[in-house]
Amino acid sequence: MDAVILARIQFAFTIGFHFLFVPLSLGLSLFLVLAERRYYKTREKADLEVANFWLKLFTATFAIGVATGITMEFAFGTNWAAYSRFVGDIFGAPLAAEALFSFFLESTFLGVLLFGRGKISPRLYYVSAWLVVFGAHLSALWILIANSWQQTPAGYEIQEGRAVMTDFFAAMFNDSTLPRFLHTVSATWAAGAFMAAGIAAFYLLRGRNLAFARRTMGFALVFGLLVTSAIPVIGHFHAEQVIATQPVKMAAYEGQFVAGEADELILWGWVDESAEELRYAVAVPGLMGFLTRGADLAGLNDVAPANRPPLQLTFQSYHLMVLIGTYLAGAMALGLLLHLTNRLERSRWFLWVLVVSAPLPILASELGWMAAEVGRQPWIVQGLMRTSDAISPVVPAGEIALTLALFAAVYALLFVVFLRVFLGTIARGPAPDDGSAADEALTDVPGGPGDAERPVPVGA
Repeated sequence: MDAVILARIQFAFTIGFHFLFVPLSLGLSLFLVLAERRYYKTREKADLEVANFWLKLFTATFAIGVATGITMEFAFGTNWAAYSRFVGDIFGAPLAAEALFSFFLESTFLGVLLFGRGKISPRLYYVSAWLVVFGAHLSALWILIANSWQQTPAGYEIQEGRAVMTDFFAAMFNDSTLPRFLHTVSATWAAGAFMAAGIAAFYLLRGRNLAFARRTMGFALVFGLLVTSAIPVIGHFHAEQVIATQPVKMAAYEGQFVAGEADELILWGWVDESAEELRYAVAVPGLMGFLTRGADLAGLNDVAPANRPPLQLTFQSYHLMVLIGTYLAGAMALGLLLHLTNRLERSRWFLWVLVVSAPLPILASELGWMAAEVGRQPWIVQGLMRTSDAISPVVPAGEIALTLALFAAVYALLFVVFLRVFLGTIARGPAPDDGSAADEALTDVPGGPGDAERPVPVGA
């Protein structure tokens, strides 16, 4: 296996592992700040336990995300030196801004949350929680700005073989920045909602921490349905941007070999690259034409094979992402219906559905990332630099293979440690099993133990 393939596998592995924790980190930050808001208003011990519970889960996710993210950024200088020289004038700006303005903000005030309880005013502590949320989302924005420039480069000139920034705002807010940011962040919120719903369902199945579980479930289902319903709308506008700026990628998404107006929306199929056709297609007639308003799509037959992305992987990852996203919206809708009709806690089968579905938004995010990045190939910067020209020429394949093996071993250990901490925190719960303080303190809330037969209103 040559150095280019190994370098691509190594980077895909490191960033794929890192991205397991990014959606969860951003999604859980919302539940952390809501718990801190409640404790700030009530000052009840039970609410303090809930706030500390979300803080522990968020911190565990944040810590492993930081550790794996640093490795990923070092790879630009080790394995992708030619790329770094080519885009350093542009790519370095958002990465530096992410570190200086976002990561330090998030990590500093996370330190305040971890060590400042009881040592600073409650108001400042609560504000610190919001600053952690803001820093996390600002960090995502800067990273997505950098990635979006690779997809739709703008605000640059090629000078002496390098891309040099000529317009900061055009480069930072290029054609794909906003739709990519909205699509990605909404997916992270869905990850937080499903993880919270899965945790609540686990407690309901075990018959413990019931007030916390009911309150969490009510918000997670409402918020989750709103987010999972918004994702297809945001995704549609993102798809329109891809049609306009990366037509070959959209052709790969849809398995479209012949250019022209697309009529059917493909739900599933199998790309036969040798025959250059899509086999066994399951499609909705007329829907694609309606969504694209009759726009013509590019055809893969008009693109040289060397300029096409890996078609099967691009097609399948894209459609699996859409399939999982559709399932997530349906699961949230059914869950909210059962919740509002007082049947959720009796529907143990559906509680188990929520438990096992908790990681699915993370899987959907991974698939979406895979479709976006693989679908851009063979370009590391769309239309400007090929991936094969971007690697470090002095790093041999053997060294890349060795570091890949070492990364795999270390990441496996980190993942085991993370699971023990994360699942152990959930197993212990936000309140002691014997005292059940949270249940006693929250009997007055809709859907709490003293109100088991009344549904939680939307927005409770």
